[in-house]
Amino acid sequence: MDRFFFTSGAIAALVAVALGAFGAHSLRAKLTPEMLNIFEVGVRYQMYHAFGLIAVAWATARWPEAHLNAAGWAFIVGIVIFSGSLYLLSLTDTRWLGAITPLGGLAFLIGWAILVWSVAK
Repeated sequence: MDRFFFTSGAIAALVAVALGAFGAHSLRAKLTPEMLNIFEVGVRYQMYHAFGLIAVAWATARWPEAHLNAAGWAFIVGIVIFSGSLYLLSLTDTRWLGAITPLGGLAFLIGWAILVWSVAK
């Protein structure tokens, strides 16, 4: 699973850079400052958790007996729900999407907690 999570992290980082550039160059004139800020928060947290996935891959290779797969999956779910809902919210102005964003944030928190617990024990 270390290769899977490393690859997932690298892909998430690649997509975050592409979306960041898209936001900076194509969306600036199309979105309100508030919606552009929401889009940028999605990009930022996607990038943070791309590095988190790479950390999970490294930890999985270092401590294969630890229960780190759950942390990696939590980060992936968090990216999809947290960042994905913010991208859709900012591009469509569909406000109810903001109600599911915290679920992605919770997945991020769970992922970090599992990572800490798995490595520390």
